[in-house]
Amino acid sequence: MPLVNPLSPEHNAETKELATFFNETLGFCPNSVLTMQHRPAISKAFINLNKAVMENQGRVTSALKRMIAWVSSNATGCRYCQAHAIRAAERYGAEQEQLDNIWDYRTHPAFSEAERAALNFSLAASQVPNMVDENIKTTLYKYWNEGEIVEMLGVISLFGYLNRWNDSMGTSIEQGAVESGEQYLGKHGWEKGKHL
Repeated sequence: MPLVNPLSPEHNAETKELATFFNETLGFCPNSVLTMQHRPAISKAFINLNKAVMENQGRVTSALKRMIAWVSSNATGCRYCQAHAIRAAERYGAEQEQLDNIWDYRTHPAFSEAERAALNFSLAASQVPNMVDENIKTTLYKYWNEGEIVEMLGVISLFGYLNRWNDSMGTSIEQGAVESGEQYLGKHGWEKGKHL
């Protein structure tokens, strides 16, 4: 049972309009946003931040951004965000072999060295205490420029917010996210957890 119940998608017209962004990303407006509507300034600011972070201005693809989000969410244990991130990666064109082997990104041949550098950065930046060090930096700079690193850290930071929001709220997970979670993550023990 969620800590705070989500409001109707009709509750705030501005949030509803901005939330059409999620129809492309997930195929539905997430319950997390519907809960944020209890304070519409938060829901609107969050959606606008999400849109800015997910905008592609370099070589970090939409699919890679969602895989970065998955690694970050996996590191923190948020099952809601794990399912959402893998669903969005699928919808944004991640290769089937990558989706099927996301748990093994460090060694699986479906992932390039540049992708591994980005995903290792996500893992290190999502841990407490933070594990970003000179080795992570050196490896990142082999493949990515400063603007692209900023985009990646934007995703990691956005999902840091979402991981805390959704795990603390016990946000109810939507059926579409459950389907993606079970398909790609279930073989490694993913389940809804508190997100009923």
